[in-house]
Amino acid sequence: MFQRQPISNPYSVANNIPQPPPLYAWIAIGALILFTVAGIAIRAASIMRPGYILVSFVVGILLYARYPALYVGFTLWMWFITPFVSRLIDYYSGSFDESRLILVSQYLVSFITIYSFKDLPKYAQQGGLPFILAVLGVIYGYLIGLIKTSPVTATRSLLDWLVPISFSFYFIVNWRNYPEYRKSIQSAFLWGVLITGVYGVIQYLIAPEWDRFWLIGTKITSFGDPEPLKIRLWSTMASPGPFAVMMMAGLLLLFNSSGPLVIPTAAFGYLSFLLALVRTLWGCWLVGLLSMITAIKPKLQMRLMVTILVMTLCVVPLTFMEPFSDAINSRLQTLTALDKDDSASVRKKIYEDGLSRALTNYLGTGIGNTFIVDKDGKLLPIVIDSGILETFFTIGWFGAILYLGAMIMLLLKVFQYTEFRFDAFMAASRAVALGCFVALPGGSAMLAFSGMLLWGFLAIVMAGHKYYQHQKQVNNFQQAYLQYYQNINPNINNLPPQ
Repeated sequence: MFQRQPISNPYSVANNIPQPPPLYAWIAIGALILFTVAGIAIRAASIMRPGYILVSFVVGILLYARYPALYVGFTLWMWFITPFVSRLIDYYSGSFDESRLILVSQYLVSFITIYSFKDLPKYAQQGGLPFILAVLGVIYGYLIGLIKTSPVTATRSLLDWLVPISFSFYFIVNWRNYPEYRKSIQSAFLWGVLITGVYGVIQYLIAPEWDRFWLIGTKITSFGDPEPLKIRLWSTMASPGPFAVMMMAGLLLLFNSSGPLVIPTAAFGYLSFLLALVRTLWGCWLVGLLSMITAIKPKLQMRLMVTILVMTLCVVPLTFMEPFSDAINSRLQTLTALDKDDSASVRKKIYEDGLSRALTNYLGTGIGNTFIVDKDGKLLPIVIDSGILETFFTIGWFGAILYLGAMIMLLLKVFQYTEFRFDAFMAASRAVALGCFVALPGGSAMLAFSGMLLWGFLAIVMAGHKYYQHQKQVNNFQQAYLQYYQNINPNINNLPPQ
């Protein structure tokens, strides 16, 4: 609606990499869907949980090898819906899986991109240095974790740290496919915001039985009560946090979309985003929006302002309607009275207790070591509701300097690019990355799905920059080539036949 970004670019050199027909890709995806629906219908939980992991991984490998753009979209959708599939399996089988084994599938599909690490040395001087530094920091934390905890625990937690880096570096290695990745990401988030937004509103209004069953089984009180109008919605995802991060990203990307789906997507998206009641991400969305406005040309800024006005007129009335207004307004009111807010008080206490412990723990506790021993010898879980403090606490000063330094290097680099002026997707992607980065003081936005968005959108911006720079170089070469032949023969007005 704001700007329809075409797949073509200002430099008219197309990507000539041949792409195989997507028929087999959709057959594979359809087989996964059919297997999932059939498994849930016959209530075969013992087969479904490992089967879903295996089948999705096989589909991911196929797409990664043959259909890069579809692989990116498929990976995002795995994060969007796998927790929902897990809840359906639990409910219809009547057994709550405390291990939540099936959620490993989204990590494995994303971790296929580890194969791109073979090119890390090659890209050390081509924008890949931050990724090398981040990987070194994570490996250091993993080694400490192996010493201080079990290999299984350390390896499971390693996925949270390493998957975002491998997924993002995949874009750097395959920057030539930037137009296809751009289209795939834009489409995935457009439909993702619409579908998860609609389901989120339904979840809030009626509290489906499978969601109530799961909420009772987890005993997580911060998600609200398992009753209609009392749920702090998380839609198809695992918790309100990842859902809010996904919505923040999708709603920023929505400004770069056009068509009849934009208005209903915005209405359900913003309403469910507000009902998730994650105040930190509300502020991050605003920061991202301001970044996006300042990045684009004045003409596009006017289009964006008109888009914001139209969306505001469609969304704001919904927030004042019952039964949504009470939950949203009560949460908004806490922004002006943080000293009386329980959540803010708890976070303040966490910072007071965790700051000195994190910053004085020079070696780090290691990845996967999320417990401490109290004076009575009991294991107590560590709660550090800050990505920055958790980084220092987990991977120590050495790892944190490498990891956070790499992230800051990438952020500073993407703010130096100029392609935002004409590529609104790059402007929106930078806005998403900045919003996720701003969320670090309030949560672990560098891990798992949130980390994939933070690192991934930084990387897709870099990939776009590389792509446009390459097209510019090719066009300059063609112009010089034409000029050379024109100097030899003034009658030649076109390139010689290839």
